[in-house]
Amino acid sequence: MIIDIHAHAYRRHPFWGDNFCLPDELIALYDRKGITMGALLPIVSPEIYQPQANEDILEMVEAHPDRFFPFCNIDPRHMTNSFDAPLDRMIRHYKDLGCKGIGEIMPNMPMRHPMIQNLFRCAEKVGGMPVTWDGADYEEDFGLIDDPGMPQLEHSLQRFEKLDFIAHGPCFWAEIGKLERPAQRKTVFRVYGDDSIRQIGYYPPAGKVTEEGASVQLLRKYGNLYGELSDAYHALKRDEAFTVSFLTEFQDKLFFGTDTCSPQHEYKTLDILKDLYRRKKIGKKVFEKITFRNAVKFFSLNVSLPR
Repeated sequence: MIIDIHAHAYRRHPFWGDNFCLPDELIALYDRKGITMGALLPIVSPEIYQPQANEDILEMVEAHPDRFFPFCNIDPRHMTNSFDAPLDRMIRHYKDLGCKGIGEIMPNMPMRHPMIQNLFRCAEKVGGMPVTWDGADYEEDFGLIDDPGMPQLEHSLQRFEKLDFIAHGPCFWAEIGKLERPAQRKTVFRVYGDDSIRQIGYYPPAGKVTEEGASVQLLRKYGNLYGELSDAYHALKRDEAFTVSFLTEFQDKLFFGTDTCSPQHEYKTLDILKDLYRRKKIGKKVFEKITFRNAVKFFSLNVSLPR
């Protein structure tokens, strides 16, 4: 059994970003890779992809309840574009409809922006709705902006101690070791004349981890911070000994995810986890917690667990 806590699909191909999976295409990918089921995270902010409705996600889940479970997503500018918008009403509505979390939150705003903080406050107020976000290190991008060392995330973890945060994205995983250069945290996206979106100039940290970075320190210090591994490939492949130690220490706080965005998506993080398990670098207990047991417990999924 393998459970993916971070995937994307569109009910129909959108005008912009039309390479996203349709539900049947995602299921076909899952079947090829041995993935049992996955969470569908809606895209609602317009910074890079075409927004979709939470209702689209619910419709796809209702059609395939044995393969998908839903997240909802809320742009913090919704319902009056103000720092005191009653977003908890909307969160409660989608929680009652079966949504398991909020995300992927990715408007290009500072994490400590009052409207982002209001979204966190409302999620904490409702309870039982963890937030998943993507990060950015500059404006004119997508994702919540934070500084090297992620002080805005740390302030949020302190301020909303009853809200669970699920870290996702290259900005977070670039800091598994101490940064040499802040710009290593995130790629640059550029739109070309053929309407394609391409990543340029991305040189993620590589080589041995000689000093722990902010990601490790924050995961260790804050009980309400968890990690989702879809964008952790570069971090996990750089230093095997460190990776084994990291996965073992945080086996109760890590989830498998894919961030599937196309039918051609490659599941490189899954390959790393399987290889480490096959070579007995990590044990069955660690492998199973990360690939499905943590997700089943955390999201209260109605699935039959293997013995």
